[in-house]
Amino acid sequence: MNLNQLDQDRLAGKLGKAMQFAMETIVTAAHIDQVDCLIDISFAHIDACFYNGRAHLDFVNYMLEHGATLAVPSWTNNGLVALNDLTVRDPLASREMDEARQLMQAYVKLGCNPVWTCAPYQLPDRPQLGAHIVGSESNAVSFYNSVIGARTNMYGDYLDVCAAIVGRVPCSKLHRDEARAAELVFDVTKLPQEILENDLFYHLLGHVIGRRSGHRVPAITGLAPACCEDDLKAISAAASSSGRVPLFHAVGITPEAESLDIASQGARVAQIIELKVVDLQQARSELGVNTGQPLAGIALGTPHFSVSEFERLVALLAGRELHPGLACYLTTSRHVYQQAQQRGWIEPLSLAGFRIITDTCTYFSPAINGLKGKIMTNSAKWAYYAPGMLPVEAVIGSLAECVESAVGGEVMLDRWGEL
Repeated sequence: MNLNQLDQDRLAGKLGKAMQFAMETIVTAAHIDQVDCLIDISFAHIDACFYNGRAHLDFVNYMLEHGATLAVPSWTNNGLVALNDLTVRDPLASREMDEARQLMQAYVKLGCNPVWTCAPYQLPDRPQLGAHIVGSESNAVSFYNSVIGARTNMYGDYLDVCAAIVGRVPCSKLHRDEARAAELVFDVTKLPQEILENDLFYHLLGHVIGRRSGHRVPAITGLAPACCEDDLKAISAAASSSGRVPLFHAVGITPEAESLDIASQGARVAQIIELKVVDLQQARSELGVNTGQPLAGIALGTPHFSVSEFERLVALLAGRELHPGLACYLTTSRHVYQQAQQRGWIEPLSLAGFRIITDTCTYFSPAINGLKGKIMTNSAKWAYYAPGMLPVEAVIGSLAECVESAVGGEVMLDRWGEL
């Protein structure tokens, strides 16, 4: 390994046990990636704050007890619980909930910025094009790489913290130019315009990309110039859920894809997949079938709702109330919640029947105890994960379809939704 003097001092334990442990972990990761050099990072998004057992709490407590400090600005992913909501109690998981709160508080003590969101790219001061960073939550890794053009691999729990402590990572995989070249193309140019203009399309497209990309970097051709960050967020979340895609290029839209030739770095792509309506139909059926079971609820905000999504929701709801028999949840970050509150959107949405939650997500949180039955969502990520974690069956629709269903008390699909 080509280590500088500071790296060597850390590795030798001259800066304390926590720093030594962190440096040993980074060096081990470099050996696994078969690279002999490290690079500096400027930012980290930490997933290890999400409680997955006592080991997570023991790890951060060890680092704190041995004087760990962070070398770069570090933000927190969402947690298992809503840290600012102490009203939720689950007798079957009280110890886990208490330890989850302790874990989140420990990362604040370590020096993390407590943003508690899976969509940190919606916050100010996000990383910029070309920045080497540490991403840990799958949709955020994909969004940072693809939409912003920052550079990160998928850093698992503990490795993300160790990297934030030393401010260094192996110069491997997506930190390197050659690993970022597009290798296959998803062409959507022949799909009907009404589909391309529907927000659900981007969720289904991401699901297809995740299913069919394998380990290759995909490019997308034919997206409308009006494609916005909410749409790209949907692709990021769906593709990283169904296939762990950490990078895609939207030709003419994302920063490393001014053209397909630039996205592929001049190489000939090995495969072009021309998407058809049937591909989207299959994706929709894979994410849930609208059975005869009555609608039990709505789940929005996976990943966390943006300000523009709040604005669309308020306009679609148009002052109406949700059906009283439904459990309707919306998750967002504290930062976006404050912006929505300043715009006067939180109170009317709450009065209409939405329960708005921050800090966590609705497919694993004790905050939604008792959620079961058929749940409608506008998120491919939620539809992909929730049925394996909750006693629910999912049905996916556009945001407009979700709103109409929430008001009417039953699944309502528009003409395209019934294709």
